[in-house]
Formats: sequence, structure tokens, C-alpha cells
Amino acid sequence: MEEKDIYSEINSIRTLMERSTKFISLSGLAGVMAGVYALAGAGIAYKLLYMNSAHFHSDNNTVQTQLFILAIVVLVLSIATCIWLTTRKAKRKGKSVWNQSSNLLLKSGGLPLLTGGCFVLVLFIQGHFSIIAPGCLLFYGLSLVAAAQYTYSDVKWLGLCQIGLGLLAILIPVYGLLFWALGFGVLHILYGSIMYFKYDRENSAN
Repeated sequence: MEEKDIYSEINSIRTLMERSTKFISLSGLAGVMAGVYALAGAGIAYKLLYMNSAHFHSDNNTVQTQLFILAIVVLVLSIATCIWLTTRKAKRKGKSVWNQSSNLLLKSGGLPLLTGGCFVLVLFIQGHFSIIAPGCLLFYGLSLVAAAQYTYSDVKWLGLCQIGLGLLAILIPVYGLLFWALGFGVLHILYGSIMYFKYDRENSAN
């Protein structure tokens, strides 16, 4: 067997091993839609905070409740869309959406995400609103970086960008909503578009 053929065999084996240990059914369109939901939510939040009243007071329970409900709606829509599109992509490829790699991905990224959710909820209850946006970005970024070892490497870069935005948001807390919109909105749309043209479109063509 020629040396070229040996290298080809090794690359093929390596590719098969990576596919068996990494979850590759993530949908790029899910990222785009999550970004759209986040931008819409940020727009509504901006209207609630700054356009319906001259000043926002931290003891305004009505606005706080509306913002909390808005955040839950955006989260539920994003998760539901991700599950739907990812499941659809997995079925098209003849694979199960729940396997060892997806299980490892959820376990790896779930802990920082759950920790961040509890942390942000405590901040909300105690009225530390200026730290909520940085907290969301930082813990979400950490979750993506942790989970990236079990899926596309692009996820790691999205996570690092989220962490960077979170750190900037801490330095400039007055623009927390803007950084939140950039991280969960713009970056998700950019990431989802790259994922779609890099992976989804190629797979659908095949």
C-alpha cells in the first residue's frame, strides 16, 4: 500500500472517530432564530425600560415582572426552536438526536448554564439589575466552551466571544442591554449563518 493511501486511511478513521464522539446535528438555523428572538426581546425590553416612562426605578415591580416574563418567553422559544430544528436535522441524516455525544454535551455544558441561571435569578431577586446582562453572557459563554469539546469547534469561538462581551459589560454596566443584544442576538445570527453555510447547506445538498 502506498504512503498516500495510508494517510488517506488514517484521515478516514480519524473522521469516523470524531463523528462518533461529537454531536454534529446542531442546526445553524436554530442559532439564527435564537438571535432573532433575542433581538426582538431586547427591543421590547428597551421599550419597557426607557420609552414607556421617563425614568426606570428598581422598585417598579410591574416592569420587573414584565421583563422576567419576557426573558422566559425568549428562552422557551429559543430552546423549543433548537430542539425542533436539531431533531429535524438528525432525522434527515438518519441519526438519533439522543446518543452518547449529545448526552456528554448536555452534561458538560449544563452545569455552568444551570449555575449561571441560579446566579442571575438571585441577582434579579436582590435587585442587582446592572450585573444580570454580564452574568448571562459570562455563564452562557463558559457553558458553550465546556460543551464545545463534544460538538463543532465553532461553538467554542462563540463561547469565547460571549465571555469577552460579558467582561466588557461589567466594565460598562449602563450598556448592559446593548451587550446582551449583541451577544444573544447579533452573535447568534452570525454564528448560525456560518454554521448553516458551513455544515447544514452542504448536508442538505448531499
